[in-house]
Amino acid sequence: MMLQTTYTNARANFAGLCDEVTENREIVVIRRRNGSNVAMIAADELQSLVESVHLMRSPKNAERLLSALERALKGSEKASALKSLRSEAGLED
Repeated sequence: MMLQTTYTNARANFAGLCDEVTENREIVVIRRRNGSNVAMIAADELQSLVESVHLMRSPKNAERLLSALERALKGSEKASALKSLRSEAGLED
């Protein structure tokens, strides 16, 4: 769920909104009267999203990652050695 606020309220409560975003992992959407809305998100959360998008950009890599996730969720495989995992993800040296 995302919190929403006005630009005026965001300015008046900026420090509190920053705390809410970083401490509670909330996303805050700031509605602006004369412009597009903007969102506040924790920097590490944004970095994680950017990395995920990068990894999913390649259809082949996306297929590998989703396949590995499916297997992990099923619990059908035991933990693999790091070298094997790197190979499966296409990260071989």
